[in-house]
Amino acid sequence: MGIHSSLKTKSGALNQHRNVLTRDERVAKLTASERFAAGKSSPLGLPKVLSIKVAAGKKPKKDPAAAGAAAPAADSKKK
Repeated sequence: MGIHSSLKTKSGALNQHRNVLTRDERVAKLTASERFAAGKSSPLGLPKVLSIKVAAGKKPKKDPAAAGAAAPAADSKKK
């Protein structure tokens, strides 16, 4: 008997952007921004931490002039 399709995990699911951070991740971000001191601050009742999703850059569009110049050269090689 196989596993139901709704229960399967996607590859790379652990690497996706998450809106909610664990306490350890929040403490690490607050420590980096100097808003949390390890010996002085309490790990309970931490302030909210913004979690920004980093978007991948878009691919640059090809110039039509460059694409047009490359096409005739390819045609002449076929002959």
